[in-house]
Amino acid sequence: MSNYSSIIDIYLGHIKVERGLSPKTIEAYAGDIATFADYADNLKISPEALTEQDISNYLISLSKEGISNRTQARVLSSLRGFFKYLHKEKLIFHNPTEEVNAPKSGRSLPLTLSVEEVERLLEAPDPSTLRGLRDTTMLHTMYAAGLRVSELVLMRLVDVDLEAGFLAITGKGSKRRLIPIGEWAVEMIGHYLQKVRPIWANPEEPHVFLTHLRKPMTRQGFWLIVKKYTRTANIDKPLSPHKLRHSFATHLLDRGADLRSVQAMLGHVDISTTQIYTHVTTAKIVAIHRQHHPRG
Repeated sequence: MSNYSSIIDIYLGHIKVERGLSPKTIEAYAGDIATFADYADNLKISPEALTEQDISNYLISLSKEGISNRTQARVLSSLRGFFKYLHKEKLIFHNPTEEVNAPKSGRSLPLTLSVEEVERLLEAPDPSTLRGLRDTTMLHTMYAAGLRVSELVLMRLVDVDLEAGFLAITGKGSKRRLIPIGEWAVEMIGHYLQKVRPIWANPEEPHVFLTHLRKPMTRQGFWLIVKKYTRTANIDKPLSPHKLRHSFATHLLDRGADLRSVQAMLGHVDISTTQIYTHVTTAKIVAIHRQHHPRG
């Protein structure tokens, strides 16, 4: 039996109960920690005997396997949380990750659509059909509020206040946030709720967006919707639902929105996560300067 199995279970139980993390996040932590535990077990290094050099050697081994710096940094973050907890609970006497530096990793700029491309995408469905009205409403809502796809498909009727023009969204870590939506999205959601949802909804169904099979829309189902209308709109970019969220943030900042407000609407805990969108705007400014300045 692994030297790590029982303490991994203790830690995962802790973060599930105390930190309110999503099942997907907990699964990612569990995978990172379990893979490292296998590595340490193969070398016969017990948790108490681990050193900073052992952690560094593990990251080097990941690099040799072609694992990116960004993924290595994520793995180290998972291990830091794990060993910090074990040290705090006195299950080990030394935290071996304390002095280990994360590999430097440049953050790639998110792919975004232009405003004109977004407009083409929103106009691609045929709102005279039930499915088309649902699809255009989902696209409008995601772009209007900068939602994660999981937040869109899990949205409930009680989360929608069309009179006030707000959505109350439960995001990562079960955190609730209010997001304003514009008149277009309010109008589209109102039409959908009046003309489509009553036909497809079973009694007591809480979710807003449904399929013609009278079931809640899934992440995979919405991904296929985006893929379909990307072709219809002749958008020659690899587009996923999350790219609409990227476009939402970038377009707000392009038009003068302040970073803190965009952070609040996106539901980012750390403003550094939101700051990547300022790099997109900066890149656009640089391109304009190079194109138009006499000495560009």
